[in-house]
Amino acid sequence: MTKHQSKFEKLISKLCPRGVELKNIVDIASVTIGEFVHKNKQKSDGEYPVYNGGTSETGYYDEFNNTKDKIVISARGANAGYVNKIHKPFWAGNSCYTVDVVNKTLINWVYVYYYLKNNQNKLIGEQQKGGIPAVSKKQVENFKIPVPPLEIQDEIVKILNKFTELEAELEAGLEARKKQYEYYRERLLSPDNKLVINYVSIKDIALDSFWIMPSTPPFVADGEIPYITSKNIRKGHINFTDIKHISREDYLDISKNRPIIENDILISMIGTIGEVARVKKDDLEFYGQNMFLVRLNPSLINTNYFLHFFDSARMKLYFGSIKNNSGQGYLKSKHIDSIQIPLPPLKDQERIASTLDKFDTLVNDISIGLPAELNARRQQYEYYRNKLLTFNEYVE
Repeated sequence: MTKHQSKFEKLISKLCPRGVELKNIVDIASVTIGEFVHKNKQKSDGEYPVYNGGTSETGYYDEFNNTKDKIVISARGANAGYVNKIHKPFWAGNSCYTVDVVNKTLINWVYVYYYLKNNQNKLIGEQQKGGIPAVSKKQVENFKIPVPPLEIQDEIVKILNKFTELEAELEAGLEARKKQYEYYRERLLSPDNKLVINYVSIKDIALDSFWIMPSTPPFVADGEIPYITSKNIRKGHINFTDIKHISREDYLDISKNRPIIENDILISMIGTIGEVARVKKDDLEFYGQNMFLVRLNPSLINTNYFLHFFDSARMKLYFGSIKNNSGQGYLKSKHIDSIQIPLPPLKDQERIASTLDKFDTLVNDISIGLPAELNARRQQYEYYRNKLLTFNEYVE
């Protein structure tokens, strides 16, 4: 990086010692809104990806309305302002803008992409408020971008491409490790595992189980007790960042007959169903709704073994098949109580859980191994991207 940085600094001193001219996007590129294509006409096996107001393709279509090597910016919706680059022909829907660099012999379109991506938060910050968030065509066209000489643009693209290639290699390695983890998890939790001596229902291994569904108490801005819902249960943890609060008096009243205690298992029952989390010692004073509580019998089942089972592909398939008439996920207590769990002896459960815990750490803990290296590389990339794309403005 030092070599590239030295070369880059020499180029800046040689080619633009007095700074870089700022131009509006419309001065170097055309900005067009896409065309509507009905969701019913999109399909999973279509030839061309369809982009709209999200962060990735929404489906595939048999036609394209844009050729390759263009920039896409989400126009409306929660992700309005999100920037993407497309290397193959695609269909741009009516919820995104296509930015097409007019003269690619003078402007490196990937440089424009990197600059817009680095300043994506500015575009998102310009979302028009009220109703559906949106970024107007005029806002995109008038967005200012420094335009250094092409040689400098090319050098920036060369450096940042190397970072993204390395990041892609690390992501591929991590994905391979995740698949290995999933393979062993499914194998260890399989009905064919010779360690399994019988199957039991959840009610047979629980000391207690019940709905957490009180009448919604009044929320208090300065309340001291967190109040969660199903959406706060994700990937084995309780997320306390997007919650409301209730008074201690209401908490004591609604929890007296159905308390939540350490090591209880909470299962999301409405919306994103089947997510589970274990209650930790530090989480004890909170309550909520739209959850099912299972209090496991520790003499019969290892808690981590239970959590790994719930995270298995088999259980994801099971929960994915349960929908109410509106298509929204909705669980009933019978859906939980009737689940059959393969149950090896407790010592074997502990060994299986320990093995899977180690795999989980290897693929998810950003303080060690590939996750740590990938996290460090991303931080390094963002640092240099910001540094390389920051210029002094040209002065006469």
